[in-house]
Amino acid sequence: MVAAPASGQGKTTVVAALARLHRSRGRRVAVFKCGPDFLDPQVHALASGAPVHTLDLWMTGEDEIAARLHDAAGNADLILVESVMGLHDGTPSSADIARRFGLPVLAVIDARAMAQTFGAVAHGLKHYRDGVNLGAVIGNRVGSPRHADMLRDSLPDDIAWYGGLPRDDGIALPERHLGLLPAAEIRDLDARIDSAAALLGASTAADLPPAVEFTAPPRAALPPLLAGTRIAVARDDAFCFIYPANIDCLRDMGAELVEFSPLHEGALPACDAVWLPGGYPELHGARWQANTAMHAALAAHQCAGKPMLAECGGMMSLFEQLTGVDGVTHAGAALLPGRVTMQAKLAALGMQSVALPEGTLRGHTFHYSKADTPLPELLRASNPQGREGEAVYRAGRLTASYVHLYFPSAPQAAAALFLA
Repeated sequence: MVAAPASGQGKTTVVAALARLHRSRGRRVAVFKCGPDFLDPQVHALASGAPVHTLDLWMTGEDEIAARLHDAAGNADLILVESVMGLHDGTPSSADIARRFGLPVLAVIDARAMAQTFGAVAHGLKHYRDGVNLGAVIGNRVGSPRHADMLRDSLPDDIAWYGGLPRDDGIALPERHLGLLPAAEIRDLDARIDSAAALLGASTAADLPPAVEFTAPPRAALPPLLAGTRIAVARDDAFCFIYPANIDCLRDMGAELVEFSPLHEGALPACDAVWLPGGYPELHGARWQANTAMHAALAAHQCAGKPMLAECGGMMSLFEQLTGVDGVTHAGAALLPGRVTMQAKLAALGMQSVALPEGTLRGHTFHYSKADTPLPELLRASNPQGREGEAVYRAGRLTASYVHLYFPSAPQAAAALFLA
């Protein structure tokens, strides 16, 4: 597990560099991400050459984590797990996953404006809670070879120095309001990952960590509830927040999936159901407004009584109006009455449980916009502590909310959302 004291320390850069480094040496690498995230996994998928799945003790559950780690151990030489936020943040935390599955921890610490305190932070990460096997550390944004020496010498004897990355804009990963830029938008991403990998290549980070054994949990095959069902999945620059596990879950239940671009295509593919996942419709307002043919196709699908699921950005695109952070308002598809407005500050963040008529699914919410609609709420989601969460709307067979659902948390409920 690659962890840190906080967000913004450079975990994603280090994980991508390690994945590329070991892959370049002929090793098979599997990468996982703790907590709900769509952007970091895109970077790691490029670096490792394989899909990146989510691990979370609440949203995905302990049994699924065990199954995915076991499967990865049977196919990979190295498993990398990027933690979420700080190592001990959250209930449950990344440290809880490390303890439960015996994962050794490599800490990434931003060393800017820091010298010997570097060792104190590393010591605190290791000993704040019992049972965390933090054995090594990488310094990020190191100022000079002399600075690296001070950082290394500050470490206690039970924590090894795995090298450092310099302050270099050429390896940093660019960000926007929801986190990193999508991998497809970073044109020199391969070069950035290669550069970071080369910088770690001469350090101890190039060695494999100690082996960890994972036992196989019992697994039941999913029923073929979606056999014969063709689901159109939106995927382009505006609709790109998709858990690979959701795709696997639908296919394992027999669904046929066909991708389409709402931004660039004027018609839906032949389908029984539509899934509009989250993304960045607010960044493509003019193009979305202009594609009235797709608006009409979605409306015809809805009027025909066919199922549709719209999550976060997918829901935002279906309102009558969408106002971006620049204050410019564009017309949406108008399948939902009202408008959605981007704002400068975060509107909601956290895990959500959605008790739909079809069953209870888990997921998360993370958005900067607010919706204003006269449409009555079907229900309200709740967070793990039982507090009220996001509104869920239903218009015919269209189900829409800000919640990004995790289908494997309740496969039968997920299937029911797409069944005619």
